[in-house]
Amino acid sequence: MMENRPKPDDRSDNVEKLQEMVQNTLENIERAEESADTANPEQKRAIEEKNERRRESIRGMREEIKDEYRNAHEE
Repeated sequence: MMENRPKPDDRSDNVEKLQEMVQNTLENIERAEESADTANPEQKRAIEEKNERRRESIRGMREEIKDEYRNAHEE
């Protein structure tokens, strides 16, 4: 019978993954802002609210990038 062991925690590429996530989110914000040009007022409000949540996520991801970078360079 095989043991169920968790995979080792490989965090070596976390910074790169997080940076890619930030870039993708920035692109989503830009696309949403472009679509807001033709949206009705209710849709514009929804787009603005979602983009604010995206910006908040980016702030969190950037903090996580800093933490990951620090942790990688402490070892």
